[in-house]
Amino acid sequence: MANLILMCIAIAGAWFHSAQAAEIYPTKTIRLIVAYPPGGIYDVLGRVLAEKLTAALGRQVIVDNRGGAGGVIGTDLAAKAPADGHTIILGGVAIFAIAPSLYSKLPFDVVRDFAPITMVGTAKHLLVVHPSVPARSVKELVALAKARPDQLTFGSGGNGALTHLAGELFKAVAHVRILHVPYKGAGGSIPALLAGESDMLFESVLIMQPHVQQGRLRALAVTSRERSPVMPSLPTMIEAGLPGYDVSNWFAMYAPAATPRPVIDRLHNELVSILRDPEMQAKLSAQGAEPAVSTPEELATFSKAEAAKWAVAVRNSGAKID
Repeated sequence: MANLILMCIAIAGAWFHSAQAAEIYPTKTIRLIVAYPPGGIYDVLGRVLAEKLTAALGRQVIVDNRGGAGGVIGTDLAAKAPADGHTIILGGVAIFAIAPSLYSKLPFDVVRDFAPITMVGTAKHLLVVHPSVPARSVKELVALAKARPDQLTFGSGGNGALTHLAGELFKAVAHVRILHVPYKGAGGSIPALLAGESDMLFESVLIMQPHVQQGRLRALAVTSRERSPVMPSLPTMIEAGLPGYDVSNWFAMYAPAATPRPVIDRLHNELVSILRDPEMQAKLSAQGAEPAVSTPEELATFSKAEAAKWAVAVRNSGAKID
C-alpha cells in the first residue's frame, strides 16, 4: 500500500512539474530543425511556420538547416536534443516512413525517439508519361506494360527516393514489370523524361503542371487518394482502377520523445490555429502543398501505417542504404 501511495505521489509530482513547465513555456529561443538544405519545400514550409510560431509563442523561432545523408543528420540531432519543447523538427515521409526500411541502420528510432505534434500538410504527385507513350489513361498504360514486360521505363530522383518507391508501388499494385532508371534528383529525371529517355515519372503536381499544360508531357492520374484542386479533372489512381494506391509527400512536426505533454499540446494548438488561417493556406498552396492537421495520436497512427506501406515498396524495390 505504501509503495502505491509513493507511486501516486511521484506521478502527481511529475505531472505538476510538467504542467508548471508548460505554463512558462517557452523560456528561450526555439530551434526548428529542417533536415534538408535551404531552398527546398521543407525549408520554405519551415520558415513560414517559424515566422507564425514566433508571433504566436512570443519567442523567436529560428530555422536550423541541418542537411545531409538524406535527412538523417538533422533528424538525429533533433532526436538527441533536450526534450523541453525548445527544439522541434519538421519531418515527413522520407525519414518517418521510408527511412526505417531503406536504411540498414539508423542512429535513432522514429517511434521511440520522437513525440508527434501534428500533421502540417501534403503535396500531391502526378503520374506523367512522355507524349510518345501510346497510353491516354492508367488502364491503357497498365495494358501496355503487360503487353511489353520490361520494355517501359520510369525515372526517379534516385534509389529509395519517393519518386522511385511510387513507381515500385505502381508495379506491385498493377502487377506489371517496368524498368527503373534512377537519376540524381529531379534535376536529372525531369529533363530525361522531357527528352524521351524514360517513359514515365511520378513527380509533384507543382513541378509537372507547367509541362502538362504546354503539352510536353501527358498526365494520367493524381497519385494521392484525393483529386488535386490544381487539376480537378484528373482522376486519382484509385479512380483510374488501382485500388489502394495512395502516394503523397507529407510533412509533420515532431519533438524529442520525452517532451512534456502540456508543451506538446501548446505547440499543437498553436500550429493547428496557424494552419487553419487562410493566409497560411494560401502560402502553402503557392508551394504546391495543402494544409493537413491532426492530433498527436492521429499522426502516430498515420505514420505507423505509412511505414508499413513503404516497407513493402522498399522490399519489392530491393533498395537499401548501408
